[in-house]
Amino acid sequence: MTDNWGLLGHEWAVEMLKQHLTRDSVRHAYLFTGPPGLGRRTLALRFAQALNCPNPVAPGEPCGKCKTCQQIERMQYTDLTVIQTETEGKILRVAPVRDLLHTLTLSPYQSTYKILLFLRFQEANPSTANILLKSLEEGPPHAIFILTADNVEQLLPTIVSRCEILRLRPLPVERVESYLKERGATAESAHLLAHISGGRPGYALRLMDNKEALQFRARRLDDLRILLRSTRGERFAYTEKLTGRKNEAKERFRETLLLWLSFWRDVLLRAAGSGSPLTNVDYTEVVDALASKLTLPEVRKLVNDAEEAIDKLERNVNARLLAEVTLLDWPKM
Repeated sequence: MTDNWGLLGHEWAVEMLKQHLTRDSVRHAYLFTGPPGLGRRTLALRFAQALNCPNPVAPGEPCGKCKTCQQIERMQYTDLTVIQTETEGKILRVAPVRDLLHTLTLSPYQSTYKILLFLRFQEANPSTANILLKSLEEGPPHAIFILTADNVEQLLPTIVSRCEILRLRPLPVERVESYLKERGATAESAHLLAHISGGRPGYALRLMDNKEALQFRARRLDDLRILLRSTRGERFAYTEKLTGRKNEAKERFRETLLLWLSFWRDVLLRAAGSGSPLTNVDYTEVVDALASKLTLPEVRKLVNDAEEAIDKLERNVNARLLAEVTLLDWPKM
């Protein structure tokens, strides 16, 4: 394992956690924030390895090769418990968390620390969050809590205040692009994936291995371009295709809204005259054309509408109605 725990970027975070280990000042609870695909989970697992590796190669430096490190890497270690919803966007409910926290008084089976890793904790409902809060206040010294979330604003302030917060940031697009080339991507593919990922290496790697996701993205962005030229009737007809009736339709709709949000944010960057890199760099011509035709307030509204639609979908607003309202508010170009 390298000096940076085998991570791409986030050197400052690794160094901070190493200092906590070497100075015997490990905190009771940690919160790693940042967008998905940034390396939050990987950093948490590396920290868990550093906490419990029986054969560290140096202070704060897990070996990465022993049975303990390997099991933690696979999230199958006895003294590591991973808590998350079955699929992204679902709600983390009380029962499984309550049952788990009741076992906290038990000592670790074979390590110094019992580690509880809560992934995407922004998906916890208020009751679940309050149950965890009590454990954060009263948990035994052998228990280390690690939470990941998109941002602190999604969590109860009382939980945030009891955690050491590490706010992870996306990496420069160029750095991710070089990393993908080292992993075998072509120059063209690495350039596109680095931009699509917005500097998130984990997300870029997943896209690199998932042609279906890239094809889905291209279809939905092409749909957006066509819908901007479509009549109201054609947009109504499209909403049925978009929301469907299958169980996975809601998740597909959510993925579509996220793609459209990234597109409108690109248009906003151009309309505002920002020099920041575009996410959808392969749609630059379309983005530039729209930015030249729409006013800045109009583009801001489109971005806000997309963000609100995602939020409403996660609160179980009727998907078909939500799609209709979203599309009918788009300009006719």
